[in-house]
Amino acid sequence: MTEPLLEGQAPDGTLGFLHVDMDAFFAACELLRHPELREEPVVVGGTGDRGVVAAASYVARSYGIRSAMGSTQARRLCPSVVFLPGDHAYYSAVSARIMELFGQVTPLVEPLSLDEAFLDVRGALRGQDQAQAMAVELRRVVFEQEGLTCSVGVATNKFLAKLATERAKPTPSRQGPVFGSGVFVVEAGTELAFLSPMPVRDLWGVGPATEKKLSRMGIETVADLRTQPVERLRSGLGTSAGEHLHQLAHARDHRPVVANQRAKSIGHEETFRTDLREPAALHRELVRMVDAVASRLHRAKIAGKTVTLKVRFASFETVTRSVTLPEVTASAHVLREATTRLLSGVETSEGVRLLGVSVSQLGQPVARQLSLDEVGRRSVVEADAIVEAIRDRFGSHAIGPAALTDPGGGLDRKVAGQRSWGPDDS
Repeated sequence: MTEPLLEGQAPDGTLGFLHVDMDAFFAACELLRHPELREEPVVVGGTGDRGVVAAASYVARSYGIRSAMGSTQARRLCPSVVFLPGDHAYYSAVSARIMELFGQVTPLVEPLSLDEAFLDVRGALRGQDQAQAMAVELRRVVFEQEGLTCSVGVATNKFLAKLATERAKPTPSRQGPVFGSGVFVVEAGTELAFLSPMPVRDLWGVGPATEKKLSRMGIETVADLRTQPVERLRSGLGTSAGEHLHQLAHARDHRPVVANQRAKSIGHEETFRTDLREPAALHRELVRMVDAVASRLHRAKIAGKTVTLKVRFASFETVTRSVTLPEVTASAHVLREATTRLLSGVETSEGVRLLGVSVSQLGQPVARQLSLDEVGRRSVVEADAIVEAIRDRFGSHAIGPAALTDPGGGLDRKVAGQRSWGPDDS
């Protein structure tokens, strides 16, 4: 007998939610440019001892290499692995074209990252069984237009669609990806049967700590979780987490697909090849971070109010310091002042492994009349605007802070995605 419709599904039980995930996106993009490497184990990431794997081809995955793994470990698993540097601008351009293809199916597209998005296609359906056909057609169009493959999960809500995508993914082999259908559908009425055998770690929000707590409570699978009274989950996990997992165990997800979501923060962070201790070296890196963040804020035509500094030491201990400004800003000068004050309050003699700057509480820049004691700062604000205008016209490396001048007379500016996955060997 078909189970009753669950709360959180589409009102009519329609299979109207798609989750699309590009297959090994960064690595696949690189293989388009390097087809001679298709049968080789390819990794995109930092090549140095402190590098991290950003993406691994399916050949590389067959050796046990995965994203977020240290580059040194990847080499141990496969000494013949081929490392390629990341090209964030290239991936962003490909992603923009793919998202545009999604937008031709439905205006309700919610990107989660460069290579992943939710689509609500209920308004585009002309029949009850059409969602699967739409998913198949979407895969065909993406491959035809971009030469890349993707996997699609189809379900009655976002949570189930994302889990379904994992069932649609190719499997790794030494010859490359082994494709299945590429589309997996959780039919309406089968949601609980789909979820029940899954380990609780597969649920959104269950990390290692929560998994241990659940295990101590005798809960290993989603079926185990569903049998628990919500009061016990609240008591063992906390009110919010307990209620959240209770809902997921019953396949309930009320979240809509939200198109045109604004970023919650803009930032940059970088792991250094060697630990930095000298104040001058740290200050230079801080200037690079702030310059990059301010430039991104300018291009996005937004500003932020809360400035956060992240410092990771040689011991891997990580501290963050934040300050909330009186008003939103995109000024490099204002952000530099704020982060310099934050850094001065952190003891860095141990050595800094990673430094990061981010701006949150984003909103539209506010124009207002300066008070008499602020008039002297007008030239600073105007200078920031002139710098960005020059970059808009002549390129991002046309002008920048004097502190970032390299020995050859060029500018050592940080750009989006640069060294995001750790330092390289050279």
